[in-house]
Amino acid sequence: MTAVDLDQKIPNNVGLASDRKLQRALESWQPRFLEWWKELGPVEHQDHDVFLRTAVSVGRDGWANFDYVKMPEYRWGIFLADAEDGRTISFGESRGRPVWEEVPGEFRSDLRRLIVVQGDTEPASVEQQRHLCLSAPSLYDMRNLFQVNVEEARHLWAMVYLLHAYFGRDGRDEADMLLGRHSGSPDNPRILGAFNEPTPDWLSFFFFTYFTDRDGKFQLASLAESGFDPLARSCQFMLKEEAYHMFVGAAGIGRVVQRTVDLMRQHDTANVAPFGGINIDTLQRYLNLHYSVSLDLFGAETSTNAANYFAAGLKGRYQEADRDDDHLLHSSLVDVPCIVDAEITTRPLPALSALNTTLQHDYISDCQKGVDRWNRTLEAAGERLVLPHLGFHRSVGAFAGAPVTPDGRIVGRDEWDRRATTWLPTDADKQHVRSLMQAVSEPGKMAGWISPPSAGIHQKPVDFNYVRV
Repeated sequence: MTAVDLDQKIPNNVGLASDRKLQRALESWQPRFLEWWKELGPVEHQDHDVFLRTAVSVGRDGWANFDYVKMPEYRWGIFLADAEDGRTISFGESRGRPVWEEVPGEFRSDLRRLIVVQGDTEPASVEQQRHLCLSAPSLYDMRNLFQVNVEEARHLWAMVYLLHAYFGRDGRDEADMLLGRHSGSPDNPRILGAFNEPTPDWLSFFFFTYFTDRDGKFQLASLAESGFDPLARSCQFMLKEEAYHMFVGAAGIGRVVQRTVDLMRQHDTANVAPFGGINIDTLQRYLNLHYSVSLDLFGAETSTNAANYFAAGLKGRYQEADRDDDHLLHSSLVDVPCIVDAEITTRPLPALSALNTTLQHDYISDCQKGVDRWNRTLEAAGERLVLPHLGFHRSVGAFAGAPVTPDGRIVGRDEWDRRATTWLPTDADKQHVRSLMQAVSEPGKMAGWISPPSAGIHQKPVDFNYVRV
């Protein structure tokens, strides 16, 4: 197991102390990172004690430590999963060859691009969520928000380390630009569109962490297959932390659903908005929005870049080793969705060029599991939530701009525009949700629109003082 040096200015298990040049470069970047955190991180509670999980090792047991910490003093570190002896590249034209410990010259530009795009999403979500602490429905939820924030910032550190360690001056410049772009900036926005949208309320936050962080899971899992071993090991460890972010979203929506059902029973009505709840149709519209925006993050259904990354051994498929094929995809076909003569259909295309479609299908199946859990709660009320058709409200790929309904029909543009308010959050929805966003800062108390969690954090009770406000 790789030893973790926790006493360093930058905790790490990459032997930073033995590379003085790299250590100085990262210690030079650190003050700029802290300046970014204080300027664009959470707008309040920077000086308050928060009960946070901090990575202290990379093994199965004891990889995280729980204690109170002030967020600017959080021990952001660089952690790679333990190296696998004799690991070989498991896919593409280099399949069976030893993994690369250094960047192959011919793939330098592609690898740098992959790392930069992944790195850019991490601080973006912190910036999108920075105001949410002002309206947290409980101290439990505020703490979870801060946990997600500090870990997204640590994921930034993971990518910045790779840029500094393996890409020379170009990498250092790219690392600086990761702090120079800002979510929603008109002049220097984040690279991916979804990360320039605001997260204005906690309902949006829960759907974001369920759907958009789940896209992050699939992207990280694909990069964790990379033949560039330092990138693969970085992403393997990041996946440990990403799992909690998705839990926050899944459990958060589940608690909103439970509260809505309780209010429906209490008042014998489906319209719980007058009683401080969120109606099922509003939840469905928010789901439709965040799911469709997250699907766009996978890119077009066919992609030459994705094919080249796979063939080169840079980025694999989700759970590549468990797939029952030759891992080369020279002759495999995949049914790719498309629109022909105003009808939605599919056409068989080479699997190598349709890797985004494959990853998207895996993502959709994973998303459905959470919806099924929410629907078990809704059964008693005779309600359910559904994932809309993958062509609904899309801005990227075969369905970009197409007037596809949530149930997968193509209608006229006028009809789609007229009915959009039944499918996507309305101004009235947003106004109502905003009206519910009142901060609750007494330990154990919850806002009226969400149910308490079934358990606290790290064996602590729900009424534990998770943030010492």
